[in-house]
Amino acid sequence: MNRSIFTVIFGALLGAGLMSSSHAFAQPSTWTIDKNHTQVNFYIRHLSVSNVRGSISGVTGTVIWNDKDPIKSEVTATIDTATVSTNNEARDKHLKSPDFFNIDKFPTMTFKSTSVTGLPGKLKIVGDLTLAGVTKPITLDVDGPSAPIKGQGGVLVTGFSATGTLHRGDFNFGPKFAVPMLGDDVIFTIDVEAKEQ
Repeated sequence: MNRSIFTVIFGALLGAGLMSSSHAFAQPSTWTIDKNHTQVNFYIRHLSVSNVRGSISGVTGTVIWNDKDPIKSEVTATIDTATVSTNNEARDKHLKSPDFFNIDKFPTMTFKSTSVTGLPGKLKIVGDLTLAGVTKPITLDVDGPSAPIKGQGGVLVTGFSATGTLHRGDFNFGPKFAVPMLGDDVIFTIDVEAKEQ
């Protein structure tokens, strides 16, 4: 359910987005994910009749963006699994238990990009997501990014969003809850803001 989170994901998107900016990137540039303005929203089917929606915050990470050679760009991100929320206290407690995220054993999820392809406004980022001890590749489709502007203190900031689908079965996530009780697909959107270092 929460893989969407992840995914984290999120971080990869940042790097991809930076290349459409009017700001000059003659050299590789480093950007930091702003965890106060970054969030993963997700939904999953319940009993094949409704969607359960939630979010995950606590996303941190770094993007090293190479404008001249995007293949050499790198993105890493870490997500705080304890921040998962579905606006239902009992359900959130269950999600944090060993049945799902197991936050005591796995307090974070991580993402590390392996490739960035496409053009600004239509980018694709592939990377390895580690969720509850299992590492599998995921793909993110990026919308954006916005051209960097000066934020507080004159620091350049940029933003973008990305979408993707995670399959619970790939991560052995929530194995006690088979389809159709809980859908296998987790659909997610990641909204990211990043600051130039």
